[in-house]
Amino acid sequence: MNWDKIEANWKVLSGKARERWGKLTDDDIDKIAGKREQLEGRLQALYGTGREETKRQVDDFLMRFGAEPEVRDQQRSA
Repeated sequence: MNWDKIEANWKVLSGKARERWGKLTDDDIDKIAGKREQLEGRLQALYGTGREETKRQVDDFLMRFGAEPEVRDQQRSA
């Protein structure tokens, strides 16, 4: 499953996102509309997490639903 499928199935997955991140409101879910960048930005604002930690949390969330995490900069780990 790629992020396009996440966007297409956002109504179903938004409930799972609300379970995972309880501070998300219905308005947040509507504004996010399945967009990864919107989700990450809102999570950072709500939870005060850094960019990398937020990306890791979203990647973990995606993997639970069979989606592939975002490709990270491979040079940093080399």
